Amino acid sequence: MLSHAVDTATVDGLDGLTIGRLADASGHSKSGIATLFGSKEQLQLAVVAAAREVFVDRVVAPARARTPRGLVRVCALLADWLAYSRDRVFRGGCFFAATSVEFDAKPGVVRDAIVTASSEWEDYLTASIEHAMAAGELPLLDDARQLTFEMVSFLEAANTRSLLHVSDEPYRRAEVALRARLTSLGGDPELVSSISAEPAA
Repeated sequence: MLSHAVDTATVDGLDGLTIGRLADASGHSKSGIATLFGSKEQLQLAVVAAAREVFVDRVVAPARARTPRGLVRVCALLADWLAYSRDRVFRGGCFFAATSVEFDAKPGVVRDAIVTASSEWEDYLTASIEHAMAAGELPLLDDARQLTFEMVSFLEAANTRSLLHVSDEPYRRAEVALRARLTSLGGDPELVSSISAEPAA
């Protein structure tokens, strides 16, 4: 039920979710859905939490499981994010890219939940970059948070433009931009070449 709601929210928006629509789509009664979630706002919060779990499972956990700390993990995180968006885990691409635009000017607990989840991702990426800096793998970098801002901007631009133009080209361009930026900071070109949204051979 929640997986359908998360997917729908990436296309129709979180505000487009209602207990009645979810009941119709899931085959459950409206009263049963209302009892489970209590209100539209509680439903929205549950959807944000479910989307966060999917994001961690598809992007963060695999990178952590297969790589040590440092530049190799940074590259794995970026590649996994691109694949998560490109593979359309959700029809509307990245859940948080979509809902951040929808709720950026709407104060409240739902926006707070979106901000918290997005900040967790950016904080983790920043910490991973800092590990690479400490290991001397990005010798020309002096501001990990600035690099995170740039990396996330490339990723979200690829997500949005791919949806708008119905094309995978934005992902390829994002890969080029990410690799070029890391290489310009002294990153090992061989390690950096692993950034790709394409499935492993």
